[in-house]
Amino acid sequence: MLGAHMRRKLALPLAIFATCAAIYVLTLGQRAFEPSPNNHFVHLADSFLHGQLSVVGNQPPGYNDWARYEGRWFVSFPPFPALVILPAVAIWGTATLDRLFWAIIAALGPALLFVLLQRLPERGESTRNTRDNLLLTGLFALGSVFFYVAVQGTVWFAAHVVASSLIALYLLFSLDAKHPLLAGAMLGFSFLTRTTTALLVIVFMVEAFRVYRRPTTRAHDAGGTGNAYGNANLRNATNSDGSDWPPRIAWRFLEGADWPRVIKSGVLFALPVLACSAFQLWMNAARFDDPLTFGHEHLQVRWQKRIETWGLFNFHYFSKNLAVFVAGTPWITNSAPHLKISGHGLALWFTTPNLLWLLWPKRIDARMVGLYLAASCVMLLNLCYQNSGWVQFGYRFALDYMPLLFVLLALGARRFGPGFWLCALFAVAVNAFGAASFDRAPAYYDNDGTQNRVFQPD
Repeated sequence: MLGAHMRRKLALPLAIFATCAAIYVLTLGQRAFEPSPNNHFVHLADSFLHGQLSVVGNQPPGYNDWARYEGRWFVSFPPFPALVILPAVAIWGTATLDRLFWAIIAALGPALLFVLLQRLPERGESTRNTRDNLLLTGLFALGSVFFYVAVQGTVWFAAHVVASSLIALYLLFSLDAKHPLLAGAMLGFSFLTRTTTALLVIVFMVEAFRVYRRPTTRAHDAGGTGNAYGNANLRNATNSDGSDWPPRIAWRFLEGADWPRVIKSGVLFALPVLACSAFQLWMNAARFDDPLTFGHEHLQVRWQKRIETWGLFNFHYFSKNLAVFVAGTPWITNSAPHLKISGHGLALWFTTPNLLWLLWPKRIDARMVGLYLAASCVMLLNLCYQNSGWVQFGYRFALDYMPLLFVLLALGARRFGPGFWLCALFAVAVNAFGAASFDRAPAYYDNDGTQNRVFQPD
């Protein structure tokens, strides 16, 4: 039996889960009762249940992002979401209502994010109260691209739904590097869901180096410039002679580590990550005769030649993706409905303007540096990917690091004043429109099928 304290502690997360699940399912409407047209993970789960890796019957339902190699059809997307939905597929087969399933699973993301945000003030590492954390949770659930992603089903969006929960759990277990095995498992599962999230390893690394200090270093960290390595404000950690410029801080951060404890924690963390990586490499070799070939190279898509020329990741794609990331705005048109959205989607700051508060935090410490660095690395890698996330309402690849951004909003200590609340209301309105209209109201979306039209034509 759960004690009264634990019941009170679980009450709000459970209420958040139930509320979000209800909103997502209601937003789905009639679509909740039909499989999505791109239910790749359902078919991959069905393949697993039949003891094979290729599509059962070698007949995929359609040709949208299915990989073909040596006469057989495969799902090239990382497999963990298929394992999540596998119990449902074991009961209902390929008729599983994947839109409904993923909408309910999506509600775990906001609930787990709230648990994470609440853990920070409990540990004295955040000044946010429950109201602030509820605001941030609601903003993630309904005022970010997570909202429209949660109500789509289909392979691309389902992966983001699963990864968001895994990232929240990864951050929770990474706090103070306290649960290395669990943190490693969550990052490994995330890698098997959204490959680029592997770079979030930086978070755990920084936590381990931040917590495990040599005794003499810990004493030094209690005051003066040593505060740069703990929870104190890095802005106050610069000597007048400039000796604590960033490279020197980074070097002293590493130099003061208790290396045996850091290595022990790192090994425990690495074990599940390596196991998940080995599983993916085995799948690659078993399907495509090359452990380093994930399968997107074999997609039957019109821009396959582009992938063959430049690869899946290349700086060649950076400028176009960056344009979407920072400059994607709605088009105002003369004809009804007088509004159109590019197939590349809207800029991140437009769908969630509250994220602009990340540009001027009131405080910054070593943990925040790790979060900023990890999010930036994943962001830059995604900006070098062969497409922008097309077709989308908003920049969905940001979900690969979005939970980190909300933790940073909490840790940054900037007051959530009227401006923040107004931006939050705008974000909810924008993303509610996206959730209700994307893939359902084509009049609002540009129908270019070439991926070449990023901005409104002249």
